[in-house]
Amino acid sequence: MFDKFRLKDVLVDYKKNFVTTEWGNEKYKWEAVKCFQDNWDVNADDFADMLSRSLAKTLNLLASTNNFPRGMIEGFAKTAPEEVRAMFINLYDESKDVYDRIKAFKDQSSIMLEKYGNGAAQHYQYENAITIYLWLRYPDKYYIYKYGEIKTVADELGSDYRFKKGAYADNIRSFIKFYDEICDELKLDTELVNLLKSQLTDTCYPDPDLKTLTIDVGFYISRYYSQKGKETSAQEGEWFPSEYEPGLSVDDWVRLLSDKNVFTEGSLEIMRRMKDYGGQATCTQLSVKYGETKNFYNSGSVALARRVVEKAGCPVMERDNENSRWWTVLYVGKVAGKDEEGSYVWKLRDELSDALDKVDLSQIQLYAVSEEGEDEHHYWWLNANPKIWSFSGIAVGDVQSYTLYNENGNKRRIFQNFLDAKVGDMVIGYESNPVKQIVAIAKISAEQDGKKLDFEKVEGLTSPIDYQTLKAYPELEKMEYFVNPQGSLFKLTKGEYDFIMDIIRDENPISTEKAIDAYTKDDFLDEVYMSEGRYNSLVAVLRNKKNIILQGAPGVGKTFAAKRLAYSMMGEKDESRIEFVQFHQNYSYEDFMMGYKPVENGFELKYGIFYRFCQKAANQPDKDYFFIIDEINRGNMSKIFGELLMLIEKDYRGVKATLAYNGLPFSVPANLYIIGMMNTADRSLAMIDYALRRRFSFFNMEPAFDSDGFIQYQNSLNNETFNELIEKVKELNKEIASDKSLGKGFCIGHSYFCGHDTCSDEWLRSVVDFDILPMLSEYWFDDTAKLQRWENILHGVFQ
Repeated sequence: MFDKFRLKDVLVDYKKNFVTTEWGNEKYKWEAVKCFQDNWDVNADDFADMLSRSLAKTLNLLASTNNFPRGMIEGFAKTAPEEVRAMFINLYDESKDVYDRIKAFKDQSSIMLEKYGNGAAQHYQYENAITIYLWLRYPDKYYIYKYGEIKTVADELGSDYRFKKGAYADNIRSFIKFYDEICDELKLDTELVNLLKSQLTDTCYPDPDLKTLTIDVGFYISRYYSQKGKETSAQEGEWFPSEYEPGLSVDDWVRLLSDKNVFTEGSLEIMRRMKDYGGQATCTQLSVKYGETKNFYNSGSVALARRVVEKAGCPVMERDNENSRWWTVLYVGKVAGKDEEGSYVWKLRDELSDALDKVDLSQIQLYAVSEEGEDEHHYWWLNANPKIWSFSGIAVGDVQSYTLYNENGNKRRIFQNFLDAKVGDMVIGYESNPVKQIVAIAKISAEQDGKKLDFEKVEGLTSPIDYQTLKAYPELEKMEYFVNPQGSLFKLTKGEYDFIMDIIRDENPISTEKAIDAYTKDDFLDEVYMSEGRYNSLVAVLRNKKNIILQGAPGVGKTFAAKRLAYSMMGEKDESRIEFVQFHQNYSYEDFMMGYKPVENGFELKYGIFYRFCQKAANQPDKDYFFIIDEINRGNMSKIFGELLMLIEKDYRGVKATLAYNGLPFSVPANLYIIGMMNTADRSLAMIDYALRRRFSFFNMEPAFDSDGFIQYQNSLNNETFNELIEKVKELNKEIASDKSLGKGFCIGHSYFCGHDTCSDEWLRSVVDFDILPMLSEYWFDDTAKLQRWENILHGVFQ
């Protein structure tokens, strides 16, 4: 056992870094398994060559500065291939205890070293290397054992398992049980599983059981997560340099500040902004808060320091980097936190800071001014109190009014902001407690008239941005709302607005305009073997009901048709307007709509795939969107849909209901269509929930062997065996349809025979043996005579 909440805390960080850092560094593990699986053949004539090819991509797993297990085992294989072959055959014998096999491999390696080692001191075939061999061969069962790593993982996760040096057998057995428990938890994290799937390529082992992912999570915990919060003093230590002083007094600095040849207007702007920020900041923070580029502050400070030294003749610190020796004249510094890796925090030297207090900087520009000819826009942060009104409650394009006076007739806080807001100003739409998220982008649509200010919602966010996410950025720490959150309308600098928009766009990217292929009804009829009349009925039903379920036997092309139905109704193959999910017994409302998920400091409301897709569709009300659900009847409908059972109805599209989780209004947009697929031949499934059945139309899809499209396809293959097999399958379908225990819903679909330009007996035989006969064995499990008769009939086609 271990603390599962600690693991969830780990996975928050792991997922955050998975795509940007972790995968690029660790992808080779999945590639190593794929390489081994592709090349391993224990009976190969040239065993040594085969072993070398199998281990070719293990990289540092089996080779490092002081550890050479791969080199030694390959050397042994070249010298004594049959002995090494026997070692691997025994290691991979799953009928024996795992540690007995590991020990035997290790002991035999010692014998090999004495016989063929040529004086080598080590064979390096210990538990770590041997478990790597096991994992490469059986990646669905084993993990990589490394004592120090496993012990750290156990400590970090508060595990009951104990690992002791020298207790090899107990350690190995406990390690496998421990990692199996971790693996079981990873399988429940849908987001993590989808992240892995999104990165896997053809060169990678697909890792269906997530054992390799478990190995990598353990490595991450040991190497990175265990060091969290333990940064060295060099990273978070005292200000430096402590050994250098420019030797300038407060009076010296006052005199220099009055010299316009030293402190130019740009230099004074830097100084005033540093003081206004609190006397210490990074270049990025100054840029975000006051405008100008980061280089304006960096280069400007270096140039100022050069002029100070030239004028005052003060000493300069000896440093290797030419620029870095100058800033120390003005500031002391330290490496910024890990969120600003590579940047420095500068703090005004005490004497310079005191001198700035003695001079008048009120006429110096605090905020960068727009270039001549550039539109002067303001940027705002607007709080919505969900108890009164909600950004989520208004549609894109709707206009909302905000009064300048509250219900008691008193002016709103920071009243001047309401007066300064102009038409066209952009607004960040934030919902306050308990939501505490940016949920929309808006713009001022009408200036205040003494009573109210109007703004228009221009975009709802599919992935809202949490308050804590924003609060974690040092660049935003001086934002007006963070400094004093009392009020409604807060000013943002352009830098702050741009910075927030970058965060928003990371989570809510705008689809890039690209050429999209057109797709018409004719294209649908060319690809899907359905008559034009049936297609027209299908489209009419979906247009009318908004929700449809395509039901039919296996192989009738439900999934294939669903996507092409969406294409044809859109008039183009726009994948960005289609979302595809598959229901299963563990699928929940939290996955589908929203739910609280563990994060570093507790729990955080996370939005599900359907909620985000609805927001996406609402942003483009003039375009159709399609949400496709495979195996719709495999999920617990009431558990998954919740209050959506009402909202997905045609008559309730656009009607808002309050969601239980966040207390905010939500509606399913009218331009969103839901297409479900249901396999009528799956006996294990209960009848679909009646409440959901009333909200969907059901469209039967049947085998299309007699359709014009299939007949044309069949003729193009021009193969007698194919023709005869199709005739036998049509006869089979007649018998299935007339079987009282089965019926039409169990017939064999045509799609098993589609998708090939040429026809071979090998392909047709594989369809019979691995698709059709296994289904018949389920259909007629209690009638072996009938099953045998049809097996003979179908096989007889190939005689």
